[in-house]
Amino acid sequence: MSLLEITGLRASYGRVEVLHDIDLAVEEGRIVAVLGANGAGKTSLLRAICSTLSTSGERRFGGADLAGRSPAHIARLGIGHVPEGRGTFADFTVEENLRLGAISRPRALAAEIQRDLDLIHETFPILREFSKRQAGALSGGQAQMLAIARALLARPRLLLVDEPSLGLAPLTTNELFGRFVELRDAWSLTILLAEQNARLSLKVADRAVLLSRGRIVHEGATDDPETVAALQGIYLGGDAESSQSTSEGTA
Repeated sequence: MSLLEITGLRASYGRVEVLHDIDLAVEEGRIVAVLGANGAGKTSLLRAICSTLSTSGERRFGGADLAGRSPAHIARLGIGHVPEGRGTFADFTVEENLRLGAISRPRALAAEIQRDLDLIHETFPILREFSKRQAGALSGGQAQMLAIARALLARPRLLLVDEPSLGLAPLTTNELFGRFVELRDAWSLTILLAEQNARLSLKVADRAVLLSRGRIVHEGATDDPETVAALQGIYLGGDAESSQSTSEGTA
């Protein structure tokens, strides 16, 4: 069953259109990797879903039409967004950042929120250890964990994560990516992961969506040989569209 359905999506910054006729369905409970070179449109796609840039076309989440809804309303419907660059409040403590994630939940759910905080601390023990530390004093990997944890405390059904490996050391990146399947299962999540690191993304994702110049050029299972071939077309120089047409012509 598709939790997120996108049809004919176009998005623009002012007069510059950056996404062109995007059709995408994300099934509930899946991890979907949105891959592509720098500037392919990955960040723009996540922002378009959240209505933080101008869009046209159809976006539906859990059957609800997202057209005309504010980013805050979309968040309340159950879409969490971890933006590129993390977006934590540097002058607030780790604990204060986490509690801000739950601010939209009713006070009557205080016991439930505390259980979720305990689950966060089980998943990311460093956040318990550094709960009184200012977020600005965290390492890049710790700040990324905090950003993800804060988004989780709003209890989203769909989590959008933008470039989580950006600026992280390889060992930290491996550790972080190793948590995504665990988070999906523990929090009953669907995850849309926009990332340049294709190798790690394919290890944790069920499906891959490949973007080039603001268009989807391939979509398929992560273990599909055609997905690997399309990725090589994007990352090894060459456009996936031209790579695909060349292979078709020689078949």
